[in-house]
Amino acid sequence: MMIFAIIGAALAAFIGFGMYKANGLKSLQIVKSVNIKGSKEEVFEMVKYLGNFPKWSPFLAQDPSQKYEVKGTDGKVGAQYHWEGNKGKDLGYQEIVKIEEYKFVGVKCDIQKPFVAKPTFDYSFTETADGIAVKQDFKLESDLASAFFMWLFGAKTQMEKTNQQGLDLLKKAVEK
Repeated sequence: MMIFAIIGAALAAFIGFGMYKANGLKSLQIVKSVNIKGSKEEVFEMVKYLGNFPKWSPFLAQDPSQKYEVKGTDGKVGAQYHWEGNKGKDLGYQEIVKIEEYKFVGVKCDIQKPFVAKPTFDYSFTETADGIAVKQDFKLESDLASAFFMWLFGAKTQMEKTNQQGLDLLKKAVEK
């Protein structure tokens, strides 16, 4: 009987700690940046035109068999990039919601598989002495249960790596 009490107490402590940590992940923001040697036009248009996304998509780099399609007028508010990958296990789209020429591109995502999420990616562009600084501001709002599973599986760390990989691939695509 004592072993069940110990296991129960340990499980309750684990879940309690996980819920505490998950509470901090309900509103997640990841800010990454990269400096790119290129003109503001080259850098901005690589992000603004969704048809360019396959050149720097970390998701396509991770799953080269991914299928994708641009819908709407590319480079305009309302343009969408739809994807299906991982043998049908990944599905969703991203849509341009705001453009400030050579300064800002706002994108919202609608992820349907492998989980449901609606993150946003805001890209801002600043001229520097070394080229163009691109800042990516990723935001995701989650309920406590989803945040618990993000904590349990270390999803924030993976998202940080993936977001940085995307910016590194953007740099490579422009500078090649």
